[in-house]
Amino acid sequence: MTTAAKIGIVTVSDRASRGEYVDRGGPAIQEYFRNVLISEWEPMAVVVPDERPLLDETLIRLAEQDGCCLIVTTGGTGPAARDVTPEATEAVCEKMMPGFGELMRFESLKAVPTAILSRQTAGIRSGCLILNLPGQPKAIKECMDAVMPAIPYCIDLIDGPYLETDPEKIQAFRPKKKS
Repeated sequence: MTTAAKIGIVTVSDRASRGEYVDRGGPAIQEYFRNVLISEWEPMAVVVPDERPLLDETLIRLAEQDGCCLIVTTGGTGPAARDVTPEATEAVCEKMMPGFGELMRFESLKAVPTAILSRQTAGIRSGCLILNLPGQPKAIKECMDAVMPAIPYCIDLIDGPYLETDPEKIQAFRPKKKS
């Protein structure tokens, strides 16, 4: 019997955490994974305000206590004073994976010139890949389409569960085994 991979989905928003704004980012991420993953997985969704200590604590809990192999955040990646998601990610990660942010910005620049204002990043903590996404559902899909081919193999390399994508939606890259 295989256990479902746990995927943390963290919406970082003062207004959504207070119920003043409908969270569209977290549900968009869940829908994305429902669409492209054929492996069993379980979402662990939370909404937190743009507060560094709480965000740090949430990322650590999801990675270490809840056993997530992947945590995807949405929101808090811009240049505003309260946008602290990349700082929290960098603070809790043991190893940074800057290529994810670079590729997401590159893809987003094809759609909007303000993509250079985004500070998305990624890193690894305790065998868990933490990935920052923008807050808009359209941008979430564009960014995930760009980086998803590398995510399953990255999780393989950090001894996480085997994530399999629907090859008709996203072709995950894994090196061919030598015979």
